[in-house]
Amino acid sequence: MYVHCPFCRHPDSRVIDSRTADDGASIRRRRECTACRRRFSTIESFTLTVMKRSGVTEPFSREKIITGIRKSCQGRPVTEDQIKALAQSVEEQIRMMGSSIVDAGDIGTAILRPLRELDTVAYLRFASVYSSFNSLDDFENAIAELRTDPAGAGGGEAPGTGGSTS
Repeated sequence: MYVHCPFCRHPDSRVIDSRTADDGASIRRRRECTACRRRFSTIESFTLTVMKRSGVTEPFSREKIITGIRKSCQGRPVTEDQIKALAQSVEEQIRMMGSSIVDAGDIGTAILRPLRELDTVAYLRFASVYSSFNSLDDFENAIAELRTDPAGAGGGEAPGTGGSTS
């Protein structure tokens, strides 16, 4: 990888030291230019791209996750800190998948289990949008599943999705 020196614009440098930063989401490298010998730092991060159902791609945004969770939690006894922690947890789970392109459905699925543990009403709201509930039967089935498996041990998928991300 060529990193141009910010001082002399030489296209080559050598790495002196590497450390993880931002809880492992990026790497900080201390470099030395092979021409002018001046030192500088770079930050390298892993970029995620989201593949939407329509086939369109866009950069991953934790803020979009927060917005979706916040809408589901509106009027519920859930704090902003809990919402942000859930979003961070989801992002970490997605990054651990190891792929630079992630399906939008995988993000929705990753939100479901921790949201269910946080607040079942918010979970039901999110699942109804994520799974495109079309009838009262969809809600009744989801509520029945919540009553029979309140801890969410059944896999974390939205009721009626069967894991599908069509």
